Amino acid sequence: MRVSMAQVAAHAGVSAQTVSRVANRSPRVDPETRARVEASMAALGYRMHRAARALRTGQTRTIGLVVSTLASVGNSRMLQAIADAAGERDYALAVVTVTGARGIEEAFAQLRDQGVDGAIVLNEATRLARDTAPPADLRLVVVDSPPDDRFAIVQTDHAGGARQATQHLLEAGHPTVHHLAGPAASFAARERERGWREALTDADVAVPEVVRGDWTSRGGHAAGAALGAATAVFAANDQMALGLLRAFSDAGRAVPDDVAVVGFDDVVDAAEFRPPLTTVRQDFDALGARAVAALVEVIERGASTPLQTVPTELVVRASSTRA
Repeated sequence: MRVSMAQVAAHAGVSAQTVSRVANRSPRVDPETRARVEASMAALGYRMHRAARALRTGQTRTIGLVVSTLASVGNSRMLQAIADAAGERDYALAVVTVTGARGIEEAFAQLRDQGVDGAIVLNEATRLARDTAPPADLRLVVVDSPPDDRFAIVQTDHAGGARQATQHLLEAGHPTVHHLAGPAASFAARERERGWREALTDADVAVPEVVRGDWTSRGGHAAGAALGAATAVFAANDQMALGLLRAFSDAGRAVPDDVAVVGFDDVVDAAEFRPPLTTVRQDFDALGARAVAALVEVIERGASTPLQTVPTELVVRASSTRA
């Protein structure tokens, strides 16, 4: 049987109202009492009844996630990070996918029907959110977007990471660095391209024509033919870099002796590529945690969080450094 609030109160030696305040994260409970109530909750296996709490408080403690696809490594990593961060704050997660402008309107309507307290819009779906008038009563945080007064924004320092990658290759002695870019509609891809271009311009070296990919390893492999003369390539994500490594191997070009390759993301298996991939590490856990924290701030306090940028880190491995 479900443990009641009254049972927790009796176990902790407090009133049911105090248990309610602890369960609803009220600041009107001193730390010692809160700890005693939480210990009783854990000992008895008490779980807050979300439906009852929603009726009482007007909040479901559920947040939505709007995403264009879960097939990409970056989006799936972000889903995990957001789910973990939401769970730590006792929020449930509802996920909807979209494919076009009409899709995002339907996604917002679906989330409102589910009674979510707010939503996070992720990566490629942010363009759709910007092109559509979001519902005035749906609190939003977007991950990776140009500035927009309608919602809070959390983003990775894509341009800074791209500059790090490009400068690393230039410092290794390459006359210039070619770029295998992501889709033109992607904010992250555009920012990474901007950082690459700025690094080359600051170094006063030639800026090669961009080769456009689609975030997939297959797309990276297909782009190999167009990069046959390059001595250094910065790929906008690790999946495309993986395909590029295979394309160069198929063409008899050794990495890094004939051509150096750097990716972006630092996916779980990046160190297991052949050769191990130099890449820009994107902190998905921090990005997800900040997105959830920003949304909770809006939901619980009505406070708008300023733009937050999560830094990146260059991880140097064998794909860019000659022995």
